[in-house]
Amino acid sequence: MRKLRMTLGDVVLEAELFDTPTADAIYAVLPFDASANTWGEEVYFSTPVTVGEEPGARTVMEPGELAYWPPGTAIAIGFGRTPASKGDEIRLASPCNVWGRALADVKQLRSVSAGTAIRVEPA
Repeated sequence: MRKLRMTLGDVVLEAELFDTPTADAIYAVLPFDASANTWGEEVYFSTPVTVGEEPGARTVMEPGELAYWPPGTAIAIGFGRTPASKGDEIRLASPCNVWGRALADVKQLRSVSAGTAIRVEPA
């Protein structure tokens, strides 16, 4: 199974990648650097990848799922409520491709603020 490591300031998350076109595209461009953006309890950041919406793309995520947001060419990691959430769900801005799962608790992303440097690399 392919894995990657995301370092977001002091937070390090390892993740397993699913067998999807989005995961393939992200893995193919590793390593890359980005800068964090936040939207409620979501961290997202730009990627050098452009892929379309895959079958099964969705807006509501489970904790730990890694999403790719096609309109923003960004990786999105929800760890709680966003401005679009209904109740306690993790709802992203629009349908996203689910391409992997974090292997640690994503709630630690609460410490990541906008502008935090990010490095994504093979694990």
